[in-house]
Amino acid sequence: MNQDSNVNGVVRYPDVNRTNDYLFRVSLKAVILNESRQVLIVKEHDRDWWDIPGGGLDHGETIKGALARELYEEVGLEDDFEYEAILVEEPRFQESHNLYQMRVTFVVMPERYEFSVGSDSDEIMFINPDEFKDSDIITEQKIYEYSQLAIKRLN
Repeated sequence: MNQDSNVNGVVRYPDVNRTNDYLFRVSLKAVILNESRQVLIVKEHDRDWWDIPGGGLDHGETIKGALARELYEEVGLEDDFEYEAILVEEPRFQESHNLYQMRVTFVVMPERYEFSVGSDSDEIMFINPDEFKDSDIITEQKIYEYSQLAIKRLN
């Protein structure tokens, strides 16, 4: 995508008609560890890889509201939870979506550990995060990376 101009640090693109469209998305991810330090993972519809639950922060949502929505949609979590940010990543351009995305990862501690396959997922399970340490899929490698950060935070 070619930049049209860069004024005061705001990049405008010729194929964007709205002057207030900054092509930016915040993605929230939730690391949920059980008492054995296994991580809850999800395989969403039409995906061949595992990930931790999460998704985009919608306009007007709070962080907790967005996490609650995504956790309900993906892993059927209906209970309250505590959460703490463990990583904020630099924004990266997502060519497939034509936008910049910043990911914020949280360790989430639900009141009860009762989960089920949600409306946006095909499979969920708890697994040792070491299983993904040497995965060929970057998203799965992140499961290991984020889980290690969560384990350090919880210790």
